[in-house]
Amino acid sequence: MTDLKAFLDEKYLKYNNTSFIETDPIQIPRQFSEKENIEIAGFLAATIAWGQRKTIINNSLKLMRWMDNNPIDFLLNASENDYKPFLDFKHRTFNGEDCVFFIKSLRNIYLNHGGLEEIFSHGSSVREGLINARKVFFSIEHPTTSNRQFSNVEKKSAAKRLNMYLRWMVRKDNNGVDFGIWNKISPSQLYLPLDVHTANVSRQLGLLTRKQNDWQAVEELTGKLREFDPNDPVKYDFALFGLGAFENF
Repeated sequence: MTDLKAFLDEKYLKYNNTSFIETDPIQIPRQFSEKENIEIAGFLAATIAWGQRKTIINNSLKLMRWMDNNPIDFLLNASENDYKPFLDFKHRTFNGEDCVFFIKSLRNIYLNHGGLEEIFSHGSSVREGLINARKVFFSIEHPTTSNRQFSNVEKKSAAKRLNMYLRWMVRKDNNGVDFGIWNKISPSQLYLPLDVHTANVSRQLGLLTRKQNDWQAVEELTGKLREFDPNDPVKYDFALFGLGAFENF
């Protein structure tokens, strides 16, 4: 295990740097400096972060343009008429109706619930925070089809995109990728964003035995990574993802 830790540490250092941003959706919130704009842009980019990365980035940039490149100002001041362009939005199964609902729900969260950090940090664990965030998100009127756009860990979802978003907001280092602007969740509490790449690499390395890519697998894998670094286990997301996506490990 010592050799495996050294191997993963080496890959973490290789990929956790600003060159990673060039092909990653994290470049969307990296356009902003204000906390609220970073977290809103990051949330929307993470929400549609499946499929081809170039398409994810282009569609996220489109959303930012439609929000006048000032998401918090748009959320707080938009009229019903301002939502119309978003009805034409389409990214895989995420459609215009979903898009308008997500914007209205974010507006409600900032007006009435203290913002995204507040709803995700509720409870004694990240899992409890994910459950609470989903509950608050759907507390306003919404299309039933939008339920599938926000992962449900109570139904054993791996919640890859949400855990990725939390990594962006919570992890703190000086490498210029993750933001570390949220203080109510500790990096030690985070869970690995589990996708096909990280799951397959983890099984090949003997870090994951569970065959399904579900929440139980997330807990198993993150538990193993906490043995390597209890304070910052999800730093190894860079290593595992890089091995799968860039090295065809």
